[in-house]
Amino acid sequence: MVAALLILLVMVAVGVVLNPSRAEFAWFLKLRRPRWLTFERLIPLIWIAIYGCFYASALLAWNASWSFALMAGYLALLVLVQSYTWLICRTRRLANGTLVGFVGWLWGVALAVVVARASTAALVLLIPYLLWSPVGTLVTWQMQRLNR
Repeated sequence: MVAALLILLVMVAVGVVLNPSRAEFAWFLKLRRPRWLTFERLIPLIWIAIYGCFYASALLAWNASWSFALMAGYLALLVLVQSYTWLICRTRRLANGTLVGFVGWLWGVALAVVVARASTAALVLLIPYLLWSPVGTLVTWQMQRLNR
């Protein structure tokens, strides 16, 4: 129970610390998006589901391994994922988001390989992020071209 609460507390803390201000996010919302991005209103729900999977994956991995190194890997991935929008909004450079998105996906793949040794279920719960992250990175890359 302590691990479950601690993982949740860390996730919330990272989310609060790496959240752009309203003014910064307002700038981001005004940017042009690719025409094919017709499902943008669903993106917050997609991320809520991914964060739920991410939480469950970390908890299962902890229960299977009791590895602080593995939890550090999850924390690094969480910081990369959460810093995506924060960094774009703070620097007003979509290229930073493209880079962080790609690095986050690579880190996620590496983490998945390590997690697979500890828990198959934890690995399966990382798959939604590994599938969605390239979509977000592609959108950001295309937004760069639309918002020069």
